[in-house]
Amino acid sequence: MTAPTPVIPVPPADLPGTLGALRAAGHQYRTVKQELRDNLLARMRSGETRFPGIVGYDDSVLPEVERALLAGHDMVLLGERGQGKTRLIRALGGLLDEWTPVIAGSVLNEHPMHPLTPASVAQVAEAGDELPIGWLHRSMRYGEKLATPDTSVGDLIGDVDPIRIAQGRTLGDPETIHFGLVPRTNRGIFAVNELPDLAERIQVALLNVLEERDIQVRGYQLRLPLDLLLVASANPEDYTNRGRIITPLKDRFGAEIRTHYPVDLELELALIRQEADLVAEVPEHVLEVLARFARAVRESPSVDPRSGVSARFAIAAAETVAGAALRRAGLLAASANPDGRSEAAVARVGDAVSVTSTLRGKVEFESGEEGREIEVLAHLLRTATAETFRAHLAGLDLSGFTALVEDGTAIETGELVGSTELLRQVGTVPGLAKVLDRLGLGDAPTPEEAAAAVEFVLEGLHLTRRLGKDVTDSGRTVYGGRG
Repeated sequence: MTAPTPVIPVPPADLPGTLGALRAAGHQYRTVKQELRDNLLARMRSGETRFPGIVGYDDSVLPEVERALLAGHDMVLLGERGQGKTRLIRALGGLLDEWTPVIAGSVLNEHPMHPLTPASVAQVAEAGDELPIGWLHRSMRYGEKLATPDTSVGDLIGDVDPIRIAQGRTLGDPETIHFGLVPRTNRGIFAVNELPDLAERIQVALLNVLEERDIQVRGYQLRLPLDLLLVASANPEDYTNRGRIITPLKDRFGAEIRTHYPVDLELELALIRQEADLVAEVPEHVLEVLARFARAVRESPSVDPRSGVSARFAIAAAETVAGAALRRAGLLAASANPDGRSEAAVARVGDAVSVTSTLRGKVEFESGEEGREIEVLAHLLRTATAETFRAHLAGLDLSGFTALVEDGTAIETGELVGSTELLRQVGTVPGLAKVLDRLGLGDAPTPEEAAAAVEFVLEGLHLTRRLGKDVTDSGRTVYGGRG
């Protein structure tokens, strides 16, 4: 299967088509770093969002990034996995001009007022103001390479093209060079992800790019002053142990910026809402349980703190819970509700149990916890559920729910218990309206939303030792009196 071809934006028809027309329009040549600085300042002055889609960094990381951009510094972002380093790097491209002029056909995206290669210099001199120019969209001015052990200098910088040699060109001809990813991103932003994984001898090839702003290809006497912003990402664990950034290269980065996980619950929730692709409705209280769960896993002494717990953990948990709700709705479709209504897909807190097994591979545990991974995660999930229960329903009179089982009656719920069946068991419960209000489900919730609230109350009462709970062999959860 071939990858889909990216859609290349078409430049507006009113843009100048020749070098003479470009000059007549008053265009001024700016370096990439000048362009980023000017556009960042313009957004600051207008109040426009500078980094759309970046959550939780407004008062910490983003000010440091902005200072680095304004200073014209290349930068390296250090942080554990799943902290949005790549997302932030890619967001920098939005600060470039939407369209920039290039010499038509130039591999290095050369500016018509600032040609680099001997061929382009000769072309500009010969054509003068009649030089045809093209326009490059900012989406095409971003290059990225994941540092892997097999990355070569040729991949990043360039190498001799044997096909051009075979065509009769001499080895001393600069036209025999096949340029690598870095020079091909000239007049743009180039990112190296996981820089410490790049072999040290390959890192040396980037020294000139960062300091002298040029490249050297094998034995050619060729100096190409590149114009680009170089950004790298690294995991601090790799940065210090598995691999390292060589000292001369670290010294050439103008800024080293530490990223972090969301500092509070609201930011964790905002990240889940923004990133999770949910196939079913997940009520806010269930999302909050998952956000608290992710934070509890991250802070647990049973989890290796050097590895971190990615933000993708909470996102995947929300998507898994939504999938469980959709599965329930699909299976219950065969047995329609008594009123003939199909079961809608709405997640409940009980659906979160499945994430303890499906997501354990995302967590690196301490060596002493081997064999107890699911037990540890299940305990942390119960803790997160209890905290959410207290946060929303503390002080509320829930005696109506405990009264349901005082005469020995049991309430069954679970993965394949429909909302109508669950609500039929509890009937009209005093205090349910206040529960729905506290959980933000409104005055007229659907039966599925009401069932999600009821199950949350039952589980919360169990976790606060006011109800008993048992799980049957068929997977149903039975709530009853304690004792």
